[in-house]
Amino acid sequence: MSYISHYSFSKKAFIAICCLLSLSFMTRVYAATPIITIDIRNHLFIPSEITIPENTKVKLIIHNYDEEDEEFESYELNREKVIIGKRKGTIFIGPLPAGEYPFFGEFFPKTAQGKVIVE
Repeated sequence: MSYISHYSFSKKAFIAICCLLSLSFMTRVYAATPIITIDIRNHLFIPSEITIPENTKVKLIIHNYDEEDEEFESYELNREKVIIGKRKGTIFIGPLPAGEYPFFGEFFPKTAQGKVIVE
């Protein structure tokens, strides 16, 4: 009987240690992710160009200060997300090779235009 409870405790301890190690690893990876903020004002992306490092995952926080909704759209980045008016949204991009990746606002494409430059 004591063999079974010892085995059970060891298995639980092993699982707990694995969970703590994976959580510690995930926290370090998340903490290292650069964050860039983009505003939507008067149907414009501000800034309209952002520069990010090559081969790096980046977190974009997009604040829509307009009353109207806007959709962040990029075929090259393979991303689309509706940002509700007066709210914000988050998009992760990368890691990407060097180059330029355009994006636009699907609801106001003539004015809401931008570009991610990867160096």
